Amino acid sequence: MEVPLFPVNTVLFPDGPLPLRIFEPRYIDMVSRCMKDDTPFGVVLIREGEEVGPASTRDVGTLARIVDWYQGSDGLLGITAIGADRFRLRSSVPQHDGLNVGEVDRIPTPSPIPLPDVHRDLPQVLLPILDDLGRLYENVERRPDDAAWVAWRFIEILPIDLREKQRVLESDDVLATLELVERVLHSDS
Repeated sequence: MEVPLFPVNTVLFPDGPLPLRIFEPRYIDMVSRCMKDDTPFGVVLIREGEEVGPASTRDVGTLARIVDWYQGSDGLLGITAIGADRFRLRSSVPQHDGLNVGEVDRIPTPSPIPLPDVHRDLPQVLLPILDDLGRLYENVERRPDDAAWVAWRFIEILPIDLREKQRVLESDDVLATLELVERVLHSDS
């Protein structure tokens, strides 16, 4: 599968929201094509470099589908994308406009597993936080009984180093991720 790549300094998880402000012509064209053809683009964490200009990226990212767009008061294009499947980047090639297109393999999403009893209180902590975050999470499907969904939402919003977030994205060990969430939540206790 070939997808246009969008390198950023954030980690997108499946089912997670990603607000973006688009101003570079290569990405305006990418968004236009993705919306017209109803196709995803690939979000990858920057390893070295900047969001504007050349950058090397991690090999595992998340496909994103555009669910909303608007023009800001400053004239910039704003979009909201939702994470879909994770992928492994096999190769990428820059196009003439500077947009990188990647050859990717989808990574299967872990089958939903029930939230273990030891973590049964996490949804009661998480859901009010998502409500407080407003519009960004209002259209995100909620699955508080799915351990991976709960773990990924916490990892998105907790102040965790981007390298650790990337490690979680690359892992299928949902129970270890829930343990990480518990450690971060109780680190000030």
